Amino acid sequence: MKWLRRKDKFESTPSVDEKRAEKLAEMGAQLWATRLEKGLSLEEMVILTKIPRRLLQAIEEANLDDLPEPIYIQGLIRQFADALGFNGGEFSRSFPIGSNRVSLKPAWKTPAAGQLRPVHLYVLYIGLIVCSVSGLSQFLNNAALQANNPQSQQKPQPKSGIQQKIQNTQLSDVKAVSDTLSSSNTQQVQIGVTLKEKSWIRVIADGKTAFEGELPQGTQRTWKAESELTVKAGNAGVVMVSVNEEAATQMGAPGKIKEVKIAAKPRT
Repeated sequence: MKWLRRKDKFESTPSVDEKRAEKLAEMGAQLWATRLEKGLSLEEMVILTKIPRRLLQAIEEANLDDLPEPIYIQGLIRQFADALGFNGGEFSRSFPIGSNRVSLKPAWKTPAAGQLRPVHLYVLYIGLIVCSVSGLSQFLNNAALQANNPQSQQKPQPKSGIQQKIQNTQLSDVKAVSDTLSSSNTQQVQIGVTLKEKSWIRVIADGKTAFEGELPQGTQRTWKAESELTVKAGNAGVVMVSVNEEAATQMGAPGKIKEVKIAAKPRT
């Protein structure tokens, strides 16, 4: 945080990191809402963008700690936005990547014959960045696919097999979260959700996605976690939330995206 003195008063101005985190939260929420409107899961976005799931989720949740350098984040946002039908280049341009800029020489100074001008270097630099982001995302995606399926190099899977694998992964994730959790030094946290109207819901239990999709009006669901539960709703005004079997309260304002995190309490 920087402090500026104006008229004998000190005023604070947000740092580059704070601006970057605030802008990523805004862009991530917009990408998340658009993805839900199109009915696409994160696994399907991995296939469309060739970006690993953990990076896509980090962008939606504005988690800078799980993302690479700002220049690469901008490239990932561009690919994510392109896959959702945005103008990715224009959309990602508002994400701040730093204050360093390439300065051009004055127009009246003529470079020697055959010498590269700064504008040429700038174009080359941008080209290298684009290639690096594309190569990095492809490399990380291939590594993730190989880790999930060691036999993929020996026997290519048809497209229908990939879709079946995505479905099986989602089912196994839900089952793993719904199973009885092992005992620890903290009490389990429980969230009950009741929908007055249909809404998109995402539930993350102990860092794993327990549910993501649209639930119809009248749905009543309960999730448990050992350490932390996170609930995100596309229309918070129609979602009633009950924490640890307490009285249910409205999650947020109608038509607004809202995220709630509840951590488990230590055992007494």
